[in-house]
Amino acid sequence: MRIARSKDDPLDAGNAAGLLVDGTGTVLGCTPAAETLLHRRADELCGRRVQDLLADPGRWRDVMAQRDGPVWEGRAVVREGGGGETEVMFRVLPLDPGQPDRRVSRFFLLGAPWALVLKWRQDHAFMQELFLQERVGFAVFDRELRLVRTNTQLLPYTGVPPDLRGLRLAEFLWEEDAGVIDEQLRKVLTTGNPLVAMDALVRTRVDPGRGRIMALSAFRLQETDGRVMGVTALFTDVTEQRRARERLDLLHRATAVLGNSLSVAETTQDLADVLVPVLADLAAVDIAEAGFAHEEPGPEHQRHHVLRRAAVAARAGAGAGRLPTGGSMRVDVGDGLRGRVWGRPAEQPSADADADADADANANADVLGDADTWPGSLPGPGTRSGMSALLRARGRLLGRVMVWRDGDRAPFGADDLDLLEEIASSAALVVDNARRYARERHASVSLQRSLLPPMTTETAAVQSFSVYLPTDTAGGVSGDWFDVIPLSSARVALVVGDVVGHGLEATAMMGRLRTAVRTLADLDLEPDELLTHLDDLVSQLTVENSSYENGTQTPERRSAYDSFGATCLYVTYDPVSRQCAMASAGHPPPALVAPDGTVSYVDVSPGPPLGVGGLPFEPVELEVEPGSVLALYTDGLVERPQADLDEGMAALKSRLAAADVLGRPLRDVGQEVVADLAPSPLSDDVTLLLARTRGVPAQDSVMWVLEPDPAVVADARALVVGQLSRWDLDELAFTTELVASELVTNAIRYAGGGPVELKLIRTTTLICEVSDPSSTQPRMRRARATEEGGRGLFLIAQLTERWGSRYTRHGKTIWTEQPLPGAP
Repeated sequence: MRIARSKDDPLDAGNAAGLLVDGTGTVLGCTPAAETLLHRRADELCGRRVQDLLADPGRWRDVMAQRDGPVWEGRAVVREGGGGETEVMFRVLPLDPGQPDRRVSRFFLLGAPWALVLKWRQDHAFMQELFLQERVGFAVFDRELRLVRTNTQLLPYTGVPPDLRGLRLAEFLWEEDAGVIDEQLRKVLTTGNPLVAMDALVRTRVDPGRGRIMALSAFRLQETDGRVMGVTALFTDVTEQRRARERLDLLHRATAVLGNSLSVAETTQDLADVLVPVLADLAAVDIAEAGFAHEEPGPEHQRHHVLRRAAVAARAGAGAGRLPTGGSMRVDVGDGLRGRVWGRPAEQPSADADADADADANANADVLGDADTWPGSLPGPGTRSGMSALLRARGRLLGRVMVWRDGDRAPFGADDLDLLEEIASSAALVVDNARRYARERHASVSLQRSLLPPMTTETAAVQSFSVYLPTDTAGGVSGDWFDVIPLSSARVALVVGDVVGHGLEATAMMGRLRTAVRTLADLDLEPDELLTHLDDLVSQLTVENSSYENGTQTPERRSAYDSFGATCLYVTYDPVSRQCAMASAGHPPPALVAPDGTVSYVDVSPGPPLGVGGLPFEPVELEVEPGSVLALYTDGLVERPQADLDEGMAALKSRLAAADVLGRPLRDVGQEVVADLAPSPLSDDVTLLLARTRGVPAQDSVMWVLEPDPAVVADARALVVGQLSRWDLDELAFTTELVASELVTNAIRYAGGGPVELKLIRTTTLICEVSDPSSTQPRMRRARATEEGGRGLFLIAQLTERWGSRYTRHGKTIWTEQPLPGAP
């Protein structure tokens, strides 16, 4: 077999063991290397036949028969002097080949261990193939980091000279990139520590805008005596792998980020931020205008849509001001915004653009558009390429996301568009969920606010101000409610309640309970009695809802209805007697700020929540001085996820004490008390109702006890007229005299013989009350023309602004109200 000669070949004369053999195969002489290889001295080898040195002497003829040219080689097993055997590779060199008709008289046999020859040949093939292969760039640098030898595929890109021998990297690569690589190679030269797969950006001087990512590995080369020769480096193009990994990382990051909020504004901003700067230099997200109005966006097949720019992001120096937010625009989807890449050509395109750029251009030829046909699509002259993808969900167009790259980055390609559309597809679902949540929450909040009274109310009994903060949880608002209900005789009822659950169901139930409380309050029931009726109502509603929902809803929603319940605190205050009565159905107690500034919680038994049934509610009565402030609230104000309820109540007490409740408007106090809650996410609705009590002066109220004798009716009329005259209310004397006369007459006639009380109260209205021991409620009816009586209550209803009756502990009271002269 013909071989290629090399100075490092183990079978070269300078490296191998040598035997001089004559034509008969007798050893005439040997080299020291032969003595070492065969473990025999020269005097033992000379004069012996070569075939006697073989483990199989018959192999000598085969060796001589392998001749296929002037020089030939083969393998054989030789016997060592110590009795061992070793396989060698030999080469036969005829010394006097002579003429073809003459036989060779002498040979020179060269031999080396077969394992050593095999290793050398593997190393030789490895080095040869390294410089011939085309997938990995291979270069040898000297100690000055000048290129000594490279393969043809070192850097097969635009701007790399064909012959690199003697050049430094900085002579054809971008100086910054060459500096990074030289620094790493110099470390290898200095320390001897190999470098493995370090990513390095490679850009040529001719085309610095295009770069490739190379995985750089290097090791030091040394002479046999240890002197450093240089460094060998391998350059592997991993651009596509790194970009694919970047795309995958971007997709994973977008998936993780986009699910963090139920706000459309935050979601769109998160989407824009995640795209910059990894994918683009500028990003903008446009959302359908209908979404901001809590309406359904148009179907995706609709041609024209009105979008509003909701979010913008830009890398440092790119200038986000080129893309202002908040503006609306009319978009024609049919003109190509459905997944497009567009751009302007480079101002000075390279004549020898690399093959990758040509492939990208061909792949994108069907999606590229002329920048002039996209008004406003390239924001600024420095922007080179743009791309857009639509946000679609449930057959509706929610918006679009648009990204741009500046001139120093490669234009967008088809792979970039696929990535953007995949991110847009995931983002569209998140935006749709956020939009639908915002819509339901808006409906819930609007419904709840429409069911609640005004924030500020003014009555003869109290001045009130309320604060309501809806929850930030996924369920939307909950069932918190409050109310200030005017009662008869200048009294007032204060109500705060909380329905279990969140969302529209809780809001609707809150509306039903608030209506029920107002209806029951109109009957002037005691607080504990009112809560008992309300408890029965809640129990009935729970049964009704469970029966209905079990046949029409999922088990999750059924369980929500099955566990329906509510808490409620009902308080009444009489400005005449200064008496305050209250009862609680599982609700936190109210705080009372006394006129001296002390803050305390009323000791009221919480009682069972509404809907439990079968348990009584304990009423509490106390005297409240005018000018005091009652603070009613829901548990959202005092409960925290990681705090004890007692800590929350203590904190509320401290805030009330520090807020100067008595000397400041209630509006300022209420906003200060909840100020630290507004910026933080709320797990439950927060409701606070502040009521500053008022009192009716003693001179504005008068009461007479009358005997149940028809003769006292005339006295009653005289008493009323005289008192009105002292109050300078002579204009109301005739009407009030008639009303009192009718009410006293009915009380004497139907009271059953007990005493009759007549009371006049002057507040914002003139109140006339007549009380008797009878529990029979009066009923207004239409008297027939032939009847002499039965028209008293009808006349009272026509002459007064409103009238009614209420049960008391000793009978009943009939009352009327008339506006004062000059009152609005």
